[in-house]
Amino acid sequence: MSRIGRMPIAIPAGVTVDIAENNKVTVKGPKGTLERVLPAEMEITREGEEILVKRPNDLKKMKSLHGLTRTLIHNMVVGVTDGYTKNLEVNGVGYRASKQGKKLTLALGYSHPVEMEDPEGITTTVQDAIITVSGIDKEKVGQYAAEIRDKRRPEPYKGKGIKYQDEVIRRKVGKTGKK
Repeated sequence: MSRIGRMPIAIPAGVTVDIAENNKVTVKGPKGTLERVLPAEMEITREGEEILVKRPNDLKKMKSLHGLTRTLIHNMVVGVTDGYTKNLEVNGVGYRASKQGKKLTLALGYSHPVEMEDPEGITTTVQDAIITVSGIDKEKVGQYAAEIRDKRRPEPYKGKGIKYQDEVIRRKVGKTGKK
């Protein structure tokens, strides 16, 4: 049995969960509303203040969908109550980040500034050399943070670039001069 799929999802106060036909789940909370169509094979039921996910049989595909479905619903519930944030750090001489309205401007050593528009439902803030990406949809927050990081990935020699705040960069030793 899937250990994750079996766990019930507690619904906190102030959150409403609607399960429509074709497993369309809508979660409303203090921070906003999220909706998603989940795999039709899974049986999603609400019992009191909990949501349970059951699978029809023990095929490999159903086992993998079981845990996934439960985790997606749980991420929606956490998103509308607490929200998600990812912190990125800009390292390097002359590397800067600034924010004007919904536009994030990055100076990353290229001949031009890199400009990025915040997607709908995602907000970014810049303080010192730290970019904070926040929103209610875990998938969108992670995707936008990854897109920002891809503009200049950290390099292993000096550690210059944009990295996640909790990311560890494996450093390499540079070449030494001839004697």
